[in-house]
Amino acid sequence: MKLTGAQILMECLLEQEVDTVFGYPGGTILNVYDALYRYNDKIKHVLTAHEQGAAHAADGYARSTGKVGVCFATSGPGATNLTTGIATAHMDSSPVVFISCNVARNLIGKDSFQEVDITGITMPITKCNYIVDSVEKLADTVRAAFAIAKSGRPGPVFIDILKNATGEKAEFKPLPQAEHYTEGKLGAMMRRSSQDFKAPEVDEKDLKTLVDMINASKKPLLICGGGVVRGRAHQEFLEFAEKVDAPVAITLMGAGGICGRNPLATGMIGMHGTQASNMACDACDLLISVGCRFSDRVALAPKTFAKQAKIVHIDIDRAEINKNVHTDHHIVGDAKRVLAKLNEMVQPADHSDWKKYVFSFKTETEYDDIDDALTPKQILSSIAKMLPEDTVVATDVGQHQMWSIQHFRFDYPGQLLTSGGFGTMGFGLGAAIGAKVGNPDKTVIHITGDGSFRMNCNELATVQDYGVPIITFVFNNKTLGMVRQWQTLIYDKRYSETTLSERGPDFVALAKAYGLGGAHVSNVAELEAAIEEAMKCGHGYIIDCAIDMDEKVRPMVGGGSHITDFLLS
Repeated sequence: MKLTGAQILMECLLEQEVDTVFGYPGGTILNVYDALYRYNDKIKHVLTAHEQGAAHAADGYARSTGKVGVCFATSGPGATNLTTGIATAHMDSSPVVFISCNVARNLIGKDSFQEVDITGITMPITKCNYIVDSVEKLADTVRAAFAIAKSGRPGPVFIDILKNATGEKAEFKPLPQAEHYTEGKLGAMMRRSSQDFKAPEVDEKDLKTLVDMINASKKPLLICGGGVVRGRAHQEFLEFAEKVDAPVAITLMGAGGICGRNPLATGMIGMHGTQASNMACDACDLLISVGCRFSDRVALAPKTFAKQAKIVHIDIDRAEINKNVHTDHHIVGDAKRVLAKLNEMVQPADHSDWKKYVFSFKTETEYDDIDDALTPKQILSSIAKMLPEDTVVATDVGQHQMWSIQHFRFDYPGQLLTSGGFGTMGFGLGAAIGAKVGNPDKTVIHITGDGSFRMNCNELATVQDYGVPIITFVFNNKTLGMVRQWQTLIYDKRYSETTLSERGPDFVALAKAYGLGGAHVSNVAELEAAIEEAMKCGHGYIIDCAIDMDEKVRPMVGGGSHITDFLLS
């Protein structure tokens, strides 16, 4: 059957079982939106307030559901507004297919209205990107893009479709996903992509070497990284940890890879890691990291990181091996498959004395109560007490982000949505919208700071329009808190451009301007009353929580310092 390129795109999305798209229309993508109008009974579209919000929403949808997220934008500024969201997804290995439409073929390269080389711009922040200049190429390109986004180490793929390709017609043959690797030119294209991006097979000799290292270890430590979460390898990881009987330190992106309440969990590791995690890292004789990049926020001083240990790195991406930390042994492969094979080979061990030493150190920070403000622990404890245990938590970036990972106990992959690698302020509300659309039966909350919330609070319009009952908790300390903390500790209290005391808006008044609810709170009683009201109201709600301007994230190790050299304990 002959279809327009825009119709072919819709059919290809249905082949991929896409039921939701986030986006914002414009001139060059109008053919696609016109086709979408006729498919609106099969594909839901969520119109955000800004393209960046759409990018974060598609990302949050992908992280929370395990599916591939999809985002539409028009050319020029529409496409460039996606770039922060694309980079965020890229750094955190989130599978999202971004689709923009550019000017027609005869206008390319002529500085036409809203023309931009978006594939050139996004090349460094995508797994792969495509320009589709004719309708005949469209179906195969879309099919390959989805396969690449979710294969191997997941990540974003960008497709830029020239406007003429969306209006031209071509013969379209529906093709089930199972046949994509065997069908003619598409099959060859998919097989080449598969070689580039699929996870390699696990080497049995590498597994045996690691088992021998485990058997020789008296003080093993595991690191649960984002690869466990992305690979949905949490069950295999738990079995492995219990067999090895090792404490488990958790990276920011690894939250939910092992239940935070598990007695083996020592909490976060690194710059704001717990005393238990950091001291264990320094004293262990075998460190096994699964799906962790050893970023500068974890391995702050690579030369002294786990200096007494043999370091083993398990990762799906060969490029990560020995990139930041030199390893004594590594296994390249999918975490789920590697751990499943290891679990068949590893014998149960007992490291009671080692665990007793590790857990003699604190796994959580305590805070003194303040009369006229809330502590981070009080806020997060009230949330944990009053909301369902499986509540999805989306955060922005800053102190509130660190407090959330320190004091919540995330139980499953996709429960925490946060920008770990790129550190994107403004990520949280869009991500929460995507998570709620993808998980309508779950409670979804947004935890933010007053600085981060100002970045993308325009997405309250989306919350209101679609009736998504997201509760936003603003940790309001009237400053850019994490930057102020560094200024206090490192820059001799020179608070250059970080104080926000007199800067609006009134967040509760802002909520009401959007037709939502809200409350200012400064103690636990007011906070819990506001949470109860927010849960009952059935629509978006902002709880503006007053915290002290000089409240700090503790512990803290300075950048480039040894992991146990705490600036704050």
